[in-house]
Amino acid sequence: MSVSKKVYLFANWKMYLDYDESNILANALAGASVNFAKKIKMVIFPSALSFYPVAQVLDDIGIASGAQNVHFEDRGGYTGENSAMMYKNAGAKFSLIGHSERRHLFGETNHEVHQKMETALSVGLTPILCVGETAKERKGNKAKDVVEIQLRAALDNLKWKPKDKLFIAYEPVWAIGTGNHCDPIEAEKMCVMIFKMASMLAKGLEVIILYGGSVNEGNIRDFLKQPDISGVLVGGASSKLDTWLQIVQNVC
Repeated sequence: MSVSKKVYLFANWKMYLDYDESNILANALAGASVNFAKKIKMVIFPSALSFYPVAQVLDDIGIASGAQNVHFEDRGGYTGENSAMMYKNAGAKFSLIGHSERRHLFGETNHEVHQKMETALSVGLTPILCVGETAKERKGNKAKDVVEIQLRAALDNLKWKPKDKLFIAYEPVWAIGTGNHCDPIEAEKMCVMIFKMASMLAKGLEVIILYGGSVNEGNIRDFLKQPDISGVLVGGASSKLDTWLQIVQNVC
């Protein structure tokens, strides 16, 4: 696999920050961005409520923003939802699709993940497909089977453009928000499998693999040392300025 020259640092703020806190952090990142290495490609995923002002601040200094989740319809009677088109019009460039918390806390199915992949691509958002197994599935030696099913369901018959990039975040469910990150060597093995499968299902596309799951300033280097991991999707640690800046520094 050819490793991207860039390092992708994706920050999922989840529901950790309120409106004011999100804007304070965005402005602080804007002020610190002069020190970010050119090889870093950073994308921030703020909450829906704070998305627009955060995106405006970050866009001015070349940091992209994305949606944490999108609905697969453009508009309609879907109380509490926000469509991919709405996010696109508000300045989003990316969208997380199928995050483990969406799958396991909110019951999102493989079919719904596929629908969201379709609609994100149709409006011009770059989707970051999230896949991963539970602790029970890993203990039962079913991790690869589960991830393969997720990949096949999500990527089936999608319409890609020649210049599109396929981002996939391997995030074992048992590592999300627990502090128990996957062993980097084991993560690498899974990422190799994911890369091969994704390359087969989306022929001709550049496939970029990220790792997500209790990434912090102490283990970031161990993951990025792996030849098939081109970046990370960070949750809680990305919502704290000092911790996030330390992660950025440890990439350099």
